[in-house]
Amino acid sequence: MHILVMGAGVVGVTTAWFLRQAGHDVTVIDRQGKPGVETSYANGGQISVSHAEPWANPAAPLKMLKWLTQADAPLLFKFRMDPAQWRWGLSFLRQCTNARASYNIRQMVNLGTYSRGQLQAVRKQLGIDYDHLEKGILHFYTSQKEFDSALEPTRIMRELGCDRQVIDRARAVELEPALKPISERIVGATYTSDDESGDARKFTQGLADKAAEAGVVFQYGTEILGFDHTRDSIAGVHTLKDGHHGTMRADGYVLSLGSFSAPVARSLGLFLNIYPAKGYSITVPVKNAEAAFSVSLTDDEYKLVYSRLGDRMRVAGTAELSGYSRDLNKVRCRAILRRAADIMPEAGYWDQAEFWAGLRPATPSNVPYIGKSRYRNLYLNTGHGTLGWTHSCGSAAAIADIISGRKPEVDFAFTGMSR
Repeated sequence: MHILVMGAGVVGVTTAWFLRQAGHDVTVIDRQGKPGVETSYANGGQISVSHAEPWANPAAPLKMLKWLTQADAPLLFKFRMDPAQWRWGLSFLRQCTNARASYNIRQMVNLGTYSRGQLQAVRKQLGIDYDHLEKGILHFYTSQKEFDSALEPTRIMRELGCDRQVIDRARAVELEPALKPISERIVGATYTSDDESGDARKFTQGLADKAAEAGVVFQYGTEILGFDHTRDSIAGVHTLKDGHHGTMRADGYVLSLGSFSAPVARSLGLFLNIYPAKGYSITVPVKNAEAAFSVSLTDDEYKLVYSRLGDRMRVAGTAELSGYSRDLNKVRCRAILRRAADIMPEAGYWDQAEFWAGLRPATPSNVPYIGKSRYRNLYLNTGHGTLGWTHSCGSAAAIADIISGRKPEVDFAFTGMSR
């Protein structure tokens, strides 16, 4: 079949690759001039199966109330006259029960474990260089309350096969000596040796090159204007490229437009409960290699992740639900920089930090849409939130199986399919 993939971020490009490997003819369209330059551009860099505790958990509502008045809060909800935002927020609150949080952890761990294996297979097959490290992910805690609240999700993850081990401060500093300056402030930690890190943009662009060599056609600078469709199928996508209008037709279509999947889906009468969660990152040159980390880190109290990308350090996190604006909030940028410099003062040239913000396509549950839509030839692979890089290869392999008429290998609640 000929499949048209809408979106050339890490999810769209991996989808194109796995579809091509399954024998399909594939075309990818994107409004940007190259792949991986929106949300995939400067994200946290972690392949983090261990980062599977959803935002929506029993402790979240009280935390969010406290954070409403903090401009630099880890999760900031800026109220707007936007029905989609309010609907998303109410759905988020409904997910904040023990039962639903446990269910969502299961979905995220299952998909994450499968996806990590698929990424490793692609890396072995293609040898793409993306500054990857296989040194695990270490969650460290400087708040006893945050550490205590992490123990139950950690237990659930271990039961699901994610080997996230609880360790003490001495073991944490042994694994990552860069934490020595704050060792007395660390109250506990967890470590997942199988997790990884790497530059999502470099991977996406490297894989796009390999996909093009394999026959995938990429059309950049292509804006989606609308659709030809009947009650149950898509007949074409109306596009604008270089000032020229056109209609692109295929046998099947995959929606992988990140945060913009929701408004595009609405034009087809489909409701996807996806809302943009603006995340921030800083990228800093390494100053002192011995003082800089190499194990990828997660600072759960501040909701920040740290990844070493060659001679650069990436620190990313926080979430701001404030619509589709990608403007930099300097208060939030400075908060990330301040915390990172406090943790590892001699690690980087902190005065040379490059700031970035991107829109992460968040669902209230943190579980993405992967599978069929009510249109027989329109498929969904979107809504991955903070875990698009982690889940990209697994969700791509799964959607390629679904389109090819096969049952995916991973135990996951696929959209539009019976369990």
